Amino acid sequence: MHVRKGDTIEVISGNDRGKRAKVMRVMPKKGQILAEGVRQVHKHLRRDRRNPQGGRLQKEAPLSISNVLVVCPKCDAGVRVGFEVKDNGTKVRVCRKCGAELGAAS
Repeated sequence: MHVRKGDTIEVISGNDRGKRAKVMRVMPKKGQILAEGVRQVHKHLRRDRRNPQGGRLQKEAPLSISNVLVVCPKCDAGVRVGFEVKDNGTKVRVCRKCGAELGAAS
């Protein structure tokens, strides 16, 4: 996966194009992520004892991992991610534009 929990991402397609957000959860089997403030949906709540008024709850919905790019802190832009193996055998993610390290690979 080129995206990890805690990364800052930029949305490249859809209604939220151009927005930046922090990744809260990654779902690799589904190929989706959950990001703060991106792809907000309304969940309609039925009236009950805990919520006598009912109403609408706004929450984040998952979005496809193919619709986001990781933001490189050095470039300050959404970039494609490459992988390199260091001398000590650890695999790290690198920015394809400037070559800066983005952190350990998952």
